[in-house]
Amino acid sequence: MVTVPYWRLSGFYWFYFATLGAILPYWTLYLQSRGFNAQTIGQIMAIIMAFKILAPNLWGWVADYTGQRIVLIRFSSLLAALCFSGVLFVEGFWGMILVMSAFSFFWNAALPQVEATTFAYLGRRSHRYTQIRVWGSVGFIIVSVSLGWFFAKHPVTWLPVVLIGLFICVWLTTLFIPHQKTPSIRITHESLRQVLRQPAVTALFVVCLFMQASHGVYYTFYTIYLEGHGYSRGIIGQLWAFGVIAEVLAFLVMHRLLKRFSLHNLLITSLGLASLRWLLIGYYPGLLTVLLFAQTLHAASFGLFHAVAIQFIFQYFPGQLQGRGQALYSSFSFGAGSAIGSLSSGYLWDTIGAQESYLLAALTCGIAAWISWQWVKPNRV
Repeated sequence: MVTVPYWRLSGFYWFYFATLGAILPYWTLYLQSRGFNAQTIGQIMAIIMAFKILAPNLWGWVADYTGQRIVLIRFSSLLAALCFSGVLFVEGFWGMILVMSAFSFFWNAALPQVEATTFAYLGRRSHRYTQIRVWGSVGFIIVSVSLGWFFAKHPVTWLPVVLIGLFICVWLTTLFIPHQKTPSIRITHESLRQVLRQPAVTALFVVCLFMQASHGVYYTFYTIYLEGHGYSRGIIGQLWAFGVIAEVLAFLVMHRLLKRFSLHNLLITSLGLASLRWLLIGYYPGLLTVLLFAQTLHAASFGLFHAVAIQFIFQYFPGQLQGRGQALYSSFSFGAGSAIGSLSSGYLWDTIGAQESYLLAALTCGIAAWISWQWVKPNRV
């Protein structure tokens, strides 16, 4: 049995998601401090997400073709850190778009390949994935809470410096992931096309897109929304962290849930609870106890959903297709879904309002639940 480099992989996840603990709660505040309005903030966030459509598939193809997955992970992580440093020097909307485009192209290359590497090491123990991935959630919690306290006393303009440091740490962790060279292959798309023609696979990708699109209003405007209702940045950071603590708890028991319940039922459950979450945030922002409960549902809307989706991907894309399967999952969910969600929320926020934006997010999850019930079922064991 192959020895899993548990702490080396966990270290990557820790720092990778620690960067998201800085970006998701505070990046829109930083953009707002630089004079961007709701529409331009939505557009900039959409650009970051849109490159998750192109980059993972391009880099996934390169990784499968060359067999040099770890080299690609290290190269893309370094270039992402260098490109992001351009934030310190650019002015205006188009300068920010250029820097974010270059950064996103490289940043979105690494994670799907690390996911594929993790599953390659786990093999038949794939249900243990969440025990490694959980350290990413821990990193998110520590950074989001720490920065909430920091930005309560210091200007949010320090955020790019913090992020550059974190991106460098991500790159350093990639140097310790063991090199796992796989034979280079001649890429043929026949077997990939066969997988993609399955109705269950198509439906799964549509569901992933819808679920992540529903998160757009949350990721883009949750912090701004709560500030508008009188919450301090320290409390907001703790609310973000509270949601990820719930995610951690979900990951810790996920291997048991995956053995006890069907993937199909877990998927529908996660979508239903996500819909409830958006309704609670949209209609009860003034009640802290309701917001706390809504944040516990992050265990379902992200933790449970992601764990189940990635198990489906592992089943649907066997062998040499695993890297491209993970890339496609990233593209449809965190790429197309996030881009659509961020862009649309930027336009809807100032037109129909916050409450209605969250209502649309809830309806989107409801549609995804119906698609899951009709078509998404495991077809491999």
